[in-house]
Formats: sequence, C-alpha cells, structure tokens
Amino acid sequence: MARVTMLLVEDDAALAELLTFHFRREDFEVVQTADGEEALLLARERTPDIVLLDWMIEGVISGLEVCRRLRRAPETQNVPIIMLTARGEEEDRVRGLETGADDYVTKPFSPRELVARVGAVLRRVRPALAGEALIYSDIEMDTVGHKVKRGGETVALGPTEFRLLKHFLEHPGHVFSRERLLDSVWGHDSDIESRTVDVHIRRLRKAINVGGRSDIIRTVRSAGYALDADG
Repeated sequence: MARVTMLLVEDDAALAELLTFHFRREDFEVVQTADGEEALLLARERTPDIVLLDWMIEGVISGLEVCRRLRRAPETQNVPIIMLTARGEEEDRVRGLETGADDYVTKPFSPRELVARVGAVLRRVRPALAGEALIYSDIEMDTVGHKVKRGGETVALGPTEFRLLKHFLEHPGHVFSRERLLDSVWGHDSDIESRTVDVHIRRLRKAINVGGRSDIIRTVRSAGYALDADG
C-alpha cells in the first residue's frame, strides 16, 4: 500500500500536534503548517495525497482562499480537501463545499472520527491508495506481483517504466514536471538529466498504447505530464 502524504493546515498548535500524532500512528506522512501561504508553497513543492485545512487559520490568506487556490492549480486540482471548522451553519458548510472541499468536519470532533472520514474520502476519491492493486481507467497494476494489464491484456514494462506508471497511478490527474518525476521515481540523489524522463515517457506510452489504444498520458505544455483518461 502506498504511504499517504497529508498536508495539515491548522494554527491551533495543540490540535495540530494531536492530529499529527494520530495520523502518523496510522502510517500517514504528515506535513504541517499554520500558515496559508506556506501551505500553498508546500503543496507546490510536493503534491500531497490529501489536505486537512482549517477554515479559520490566521494570516493573510484564509483557509477558504487556500482551498480555492489549491483547486485552481493544476498540481492540486484533484487532491481531496477536508475542511476543519467551528462554523457549523448549513450556509457555511455549503460555501466550503462549493469552494472545492470534498468533506467538511465541524469542531469539536474526535481524532478517531477524523481518521475514519479521511479514509472514506481516500477510498472514494483516490482508490489507488486503498490497497495493493492500482486501477485507473482500463489499466490495472499488481504492485506485489509487479504485473500490469490494460484492457485485461498483459503489458510488459521495464523496471523504470513500471515505477513511473506506479507513480502516475497513485496520483491520477496530477501534473508532474520532469524535475518532480526525477525526484519521485529516480530519487533525491539522482544525477540523471531531466530530458531522460521524456525517453521513459515515450517507452511507457509505447508499451501501454499497443494495439492502437488511447494515450492516457497527457503532455501539459511547459508543465509536465499527467495520467488523464479524459485528456
């Protein structure tokens, strides 16, 4: 199972510490900040799998504005967002959901309930993080057996193309630059040139698009690549 990366945006230090403890105990990788501007910067540097966002954070940018900007950015437009707030009125809940939040949790809440809500959102929005089989469109990957099928037919991939496809399947719809792909697939200490990514993308496309199947790896000009069946 892929380890889930969570961006926690909460300015209540005690609550942030409590939530960090509970989610790390569930094997989440938690990145925490109390500031909206820093949250946007952290999300650009490394796309999280899910965002827990306090509506009422202090600072120049409100939690609601952070949600809007995350939804507008190509890298985070498909990342699930759960709003945390003491504002329990129906109008506020609707406003949060209309801004782009996937769920809305009213304070006070129990950490166990929040962990369960996060799990439910991930299963609904990001099923690739819920188990050992990664599935998107007609592509299925067995991460344990290192097997890939498209439309029920076996696809032969080299080790690098397998890791590249696995990364895309774990983050469907996310746009990744060459530099981000180098960091995530090849590792932090890689000396490989960024253009090498293009070579492996071509090899991956050739393998999974055999038989005239549609190309679901989208090239985003001046941005990078994304796994996108609707592109």
